[in-house]
Amino acid sequence: MADDLRTRFNAAMKEAMLAKDAAKTSTVRMIIARLKEVDIAARPSGVDKVPDEQVVAMLRSMVKSRRESVELYRQGGRAELAEKEEAEIAVIESFLPQQMDEAQVAAAVDAAIAETGAARIKDMGKVMAALRKHGGALDMSKAGPMVKARLGG
Repeated sequence: MADDLRTRFNAAMKEAMLAKDAAKTSTVRMIIARLKEVDIAARPSGVDKVPDEQVVAMLRSMVKSRRESVELYRQGGRAELAEKEEAEIAVIESFLPQQMDEAQVAAAVDAAIAETGAARIKDMGKVMAALRKHGGALDMSKAGPMVKARLGG
């Protein structure tokens, strides 16, 4: 899928350039540049191209930092900069897998707890490991607190 994502990045770049969509072109160019940095950083460990999970994690990280910027820009009264960041978020999120909603996350957490036989907060690691099979569709930052609450943490 990482190659599929890479193909999607390149196709989106061509599409944005042909449409003369400067904002989208800039954002996709930024994604591709960041991916090259991640690939280069992984080379010492013998990896030429990072796997999908790392590409998705990179995209999530990009979204998270932009959300933080939006908040700061709004607090500082810089609406035009906040809107630019929000436009970038929309482009980046278009490459992310469809996210599970709250109910789906809760169901996945309950299933993982049942599957691992977790009963105490000490078992949280096993449950989180079981949740990883959902890949990019499950936001681990939402699942963590839910697991903790269910295990009485």
